[in-house]
Amino acid sequence: MRFGLFNLIPLGQTHAITAHSKDCEDFPQKGRISLTYTEMARSLAGFLVLVLVLVPVVSICEGASLFQPISDSHRSAALELFTLDHGSFESLEETYEALRTFQVLGMEKKPDVTAAACRFISETVGSSSSTPKDLLYALKANSIAECKIHEKASKGIISSLNAAVRGASSLLDFYYSVGGLVLIKDQSSKADIHLADAEGVFRSVKAFSQSDGRWRYSSNNPESSAFAAGIALETLAGIVSLASSELDQSLINTLKNDISKLFDSIEKYDDGTLYFNDKLVDGHDYQGPLSTTSSVLRGLTAFAASTTGNLNLPGDKILGLAKFFLGIGVPGDAKDFFYQIDALACLESNRVSIPLILSLPSTVLSLTKKDSLKVRVTTVFGSNAPPLAVKLVGAFSSGSKDASLVESQELKFDQVSGLHILNDLPESIDVGSYTFVFEVVLQEPEDEKVYVTGSQTKVPIFVTGLIKIENSEIVILDSDLGSIESQKKLDLAKKNAASLSANHLQKLRLSFQLTTPRGHAFKPHQAFLKLRHESEVEHIFVVGNSGKQFELVLNFLGLVEKFFYLSGKYDMELTVGDAAMENSLLVAIGHIELDLPEAPEKAPRPPPQPVDPYSRYGPKAEITHIFRAPEKRPPQELSLAFLGLTILPLLGFLIGLLRLGVNMKNFPTKPVPATFGVLFHVGIGAVLLLYVFFWLKLDLFQTLKILGFLGVFLVFVGHGVLSHLAAASAKLKSA
Repeated sequence: MRFGLFNLIPLGQTHAITAHSKDCEDFPQKGRISLTYTEMARSLAGFLVLVLVLVPVVSICEGASLFQPISDSHRSAALELFTLDHGSFESLEETYEALRTFQVLGMEKKPDVTAAACRFISETVGSSSSTPKDLLYALKANSIAECKIHEKASKGIISSLNAAVRGASSLLDFYYSVGGLVLIKDQSSKADIHLADAEGVFRSVKAFSQSDGRWRYSSNNPESSAFAAGIALETLAGIVSLASSELDQSLINTLKNDISKLFDSIEKYDDGTLYFNDKLVDGHDYQGPLSTTSSVLRGLTAFAASTTGNLNLPGDKILGLAKFFLGIGVPGDAKDFFYQIDALACLESNRVSIPLILSLPSTVLSLTKKDSLKVRVTTVFGSNAPPLAVKLVGAFSSGSKDASLVESQELKFDQVSGLHILNDLPESIDVGSYTFVFEVVLQEPEDEKVYVTGSQTKVPIFVTGLIKIENSEIVILDSDLGSIESQKKLDLAKKNAASLSANHLQKLRLSFQLTTPRGHAFKPHQAFLKLRHESEVEHIFVVGNSGKQFELVLNFLGLVEKFFYLSGKYDMELTVGDAAMENSLLVAIGHIELDLPEAPEKAPRPPPQPVDPYSRYGPKAEITHIFRAPEKRPPQELSLAFLGLTILPLLGFLIGLLRLGVNMKNFPTKPVPATFGVLFHVGIGAVLLLYVFFWLKLDLFQTLKILGFLGVFLVFVGHGVLSHLAAASAKLKSA
């Protein structure tokens, strides 16, 4: 996606910024970003980021795309996507996909699932109830895990799969059974496996083909599929390898013709990316472009490996398929990730054509740093390419249809780094965005039969540099005569402190020049002047240009209403920014004291300034409060004397008990009444202790809650004690 130039539009009391996207494939709709300036002005730093980050060219459309080979990011993603569940994967299919992915990526650090996989495989191949599908994925996983399969189990598998071939009635039945036989043949050196009627089985599978190169899953299903075509090609390749004698060549030629028809229906993007896709008829059977293209590619390479002769497929189509799988990046689903890696493994080594991918370590070059143009040509997995030459055959300014800016020239190959390098960019290349056109030429004629490079490759290149800023000045002019009232030279490389004054009958003129490193005029994405009044009211003005010269003239007589007749001090800031400009700037250039006439009665008023959300919802100011000085306390002796007086009633109570002759003679002696008596006195003590804690620590609510439980307890045990005493007293009276 590439954003075009921001257009600053004055809207009276507010300002808005609009951005229109180019009609790129990955951003088909035109978008509009609109912000009132009062919102943007709250954060000057954020506004600068909006200008200098959103504006740059992120990529260049018009068919120019860059594809990178498989990298370490895929290896990291594989570890995240293929996760174990209690030490193993959920199914044999998932186990095979994980093992295959780890194997293709050459990962050293990977989960150790061999033991669990072998146990899973042994259970499957040793079970009489295993389906051909189960056996296929068990054997696929075993081709990588290399577990030991007993000879007896191998014979049972062969017998079961041969029976499945004889009873097959659908494409998938043939696929599972034939695929299993091919795998057991490869894994067992003693097994001599052949199909009794290979040509008959071949014709049975061929019966599912359609005139457009697609295939049906069964004779009862009228819908054809490119995904099924890939399965069919892989199955037929297995039948050819299991045949005891060479098949009828006319069958092979007919199948090659079907493959050509299938590739005639291939779909493409503007950048040369090619893919297969099925129409969504039945959601259950539908396969997306990724799985469909992977299936076709797997079947194609398998069939090419099992037969002799060429398939006569254009190399550009194989290269387009490689671009499709590399262009999707890193899939976020384990199944899609496997489809991508497995398909690229087929492209890495096959008998059809091995695509070579042109990539650049960096597509952003700096004229200031004198960066070299570096190009790498590898296979899809980054393996070294055969001897070849890389030529820069054209360079075009983005969006321009003019002639090429450079003449054809060959890049120098560095054997140490494996890069093709152009040390100095041509003088015709200045700062900006370009589309470079490369051509890869194989040096050995024999390599042209094995590898495919495509005709030409377009790559987006962005060139940056330091922009020279000269003749910067700010002037106050007389409105009538145009004579200079005051003039200040500016150094825009640093903060300025120009102090100016003007009235409504005068003008302000700001001017400067921008020159590229190649000496050409430079027009940045953004160049505007901002005036900020003491009351925080702000105004923005776009600085126009004519060639190298940038100039802005403000006639204050015509701006008094837009300035809301606000006299006083205005701070001035200049912003010049562009993605290609390494020294973009946001610099204060001083202030101007404006003397404007008094506002008429019906003149527009300044808009209310928005409240900063941070000040409304942020932390409040700390409240500082000084409590009054405590009252003067009485002397310690008086306090102790008062404490003694409060204890005297307790002493009097104890003395009274002694005078009354209190004793324990009537304390119950039987176990149950005695227990109630002890608990009653313990409860009384607990209440007294609770009063102490209330005085020292507890609050009223806590005390009442505990006291409620103690009260119920005391009523219960007290009732038991009093009942015993009443019964004992009644016995004494009756006696």
